[in-house]
Amino acid sequence: MTTGEPLNKERLLHMLHSHPVRTGRFVVSCFLFFLFAGPFPSQASQAVDHNGFYAVTGPCNLEFPADHGPHPGYRTEWWYFTGNLQSESGRRFGFQLTFFRRQITAPGADKHWPEPSSAWRTNQVYLAHAALTDVSFSRFHHSERISRGALELAGARSNGSRTRIFLGDWSAELSGEEILLRARTEDFSCSLSLIPRKPPVLHGEGGYSRKGPSPGQASCYASLTRLAASGTVALGKETHPVQGHAWMDHEFSSAPMDTNLAGWDWFSLQFENGTELMIYLMRLKSGEYLPVSSGTFVDVDGTAVPIEYASINARVLDLWESPQSKARYPLRWRIEVSSPRMDILVTPNVENQEMLTPQSTRVTYWEGSVSARASVDDGRIVEGMGYMELTGYAGFMGGHF
Repeated sequence: MTTGEPLNKERLLHMLHSHPVRTGRFVVSCFLFFLFAGPFPSQASQAVDHNGFYAVTGPCNLEFPADHGPHPGYRTEWWYFTGNLQSESGRRFGFQLTFFRRQITAPGADKHWPEPSSAWRTNQVYLAHAALTDVSFSRFHHSERISRGALELAGARSNGSRTRIFLGDWSAELSGEEILLRARTEDFSCSLSLIPRKPPVLHGEGGYSRKGPSPGQASCYASLTRLAASGTVALGKETHPVQGHAWMDHEFSSAPMDTNLAGWDWFSLQFENGTELMIYLMRLKSGEYLPVSSGTFVDVDGTAVPIEYASINARVLDLWESPQSKARYPLRWRIEVSSPRMDILVTPNVENQEMLTPQSTRVTYWEGSVSARASVDDGRIVEGMGYMELTGYAGFMGGHF
């Protein structure tokens, strides 16, 4: 979904020439990490699309921690972190930090670059979005960045066991045992350690996650669905020790969204009984959902159970109109899953968690902290927290990304 020109090769190059590093309201600082030169993780598929990029056509055969790293050759990739935190005094926060990698020329195009080579030259562009929700005071802060993957302005580095993704001084550092996120801004800062409590989950068929009617309209999609989060959050002059739970998504693909697609509705929910649920609904311009929409239920022991679209019934209960974009977002939902049986009420913790990103992806979307209450198989009521992403309500997503 866009609010202006689509994010294409020509526009990216113009923006990068004008702004080698673009910052919003945040100025984020992170731990410096000693990087080892090493190989990229194995490519999930070597099939090639009509533009020469690697294509996702079947099971992704991901291995960790190597596949936490970047997958050059695929056009688009993102690493996505969200979570809900609480201070010692009970003050509640939500956070998001997302890094996007966009490859603007197909593999091998660099062989035709003119000589002598410039240190500024690259075929990789990095974008990032960051947000902090002060749930207790109903306040939402967000920012964006864009830079080229050259001269250490931005990048993703991996030696197979450790990965670092960075854009300026925003970064995430990943190993098999811990993820480090550090942020410092004009009006808030955070320092978080995320410890995986369950193994990575591969969605779909071995990570092969369909996003459109064509088999090639797919991504490789993996998640860490329960991360124990701890650290500090500062607002103004006050610093709050916090604890909570976080979620990580990692996807890569080369196929643009189907042109008939309006957007998607995505939910990541963590329940107090130790289970998690991910659901994504690919929404057509007609309002109907594509049958490739699906989900994953993760049991207490980490077992992942695929959920087909036929098992999902999602109903909108209430709409909210953004004062900024005038988009109307469905913020309250009832989601019924037939197997495993769950009847879930999803409500936003703050209504206005709309992301405006005119300087990077030019996408306006709603991404924020939510609460969930589920009736499960045995009739028990289980409380939960999570994040919800709603796209395509301020402009269609079809044909982009």
